[in-house]
Amino acid sequence: MVMIVLSAVLILVGTYAMSRKAEVVPGRLQFAGEYVYGFVRNGIARDSIGSEEYLKYVPYLFSLFMFVLVNNYFGLIPFVQFPTFSHIGFAVGLALLTWLLYNGAGVAKHGLLGYLKLQTVPAGVTGFVLAIIVPLEFLSNIIVRPFTLLLRLFANMFAGHLLLMLFALGGEYLIFEATSPINVVAGVLSFVMFFGVTLLELLVMFLQAYVFTLLTAMYVGGAIADEH
Repeated sequence: MVMIVLSAVLILVGTYAMSRKAEVVPGRLQFAGEYVYGFVRNGIARDSIGSEEYLKYVPYLFSLFMFVLVNNYFGLIPFVQFPTFSHIGFAVGLALLTWLLYNGAGVAKHGLLGYLKLQTVPAGVTGFVLAIIVPLEFLSNIIVRPFTLLLRLFANMFAGHLLLMLFALGGEYLIFEATSPINVVAGVLSFVMFFGVTLLELLVMFLQAYVFTLLTAMYVGGAIADEH
């Protein structure tokens, strides 16, 4: 909980610092903020949602991306080194927000029955096949999506943390506790793997923030679309 609150404070302070002295020719801090915002606005929201409606979702998507990214990178800070979303409860809460957002947006635009039809009845499908397709589409689009979101984020963060622990603690034991020279060599290799996995985690943590935000935008786009 402390890390969640700290991440919100860091994001608030950081974005305020980036935007408080906005100029036509941006400085480094303003440029960094505009770059990230433009990445989410144009590369995620506009491309996935489309039309002019995407603009109203940009604030949430930008906040979501920053929130997941900062909390993920907590996993690389010494003495903290535990990404928040390796606790499944936090991933559940974030996935639930996405579920409420895209379903709420769909119902607001199409009405409840119209939205359910949009999500469960594919265009051009008629006859008895609907008896099979409709339950599957309802399960896939309404029920399963938040579970796939939370499991993808949680599993990647948790697995990465376990790998770092394995190589760090295993290397420490093999070098300082074991007596065989072969074990010492294995311990050194374990530490090499630790640093290698740490570099890989830098990429994975960014990708998880990107994928979570991208899928949220895609679900919103599908929910407010006129037809699939």
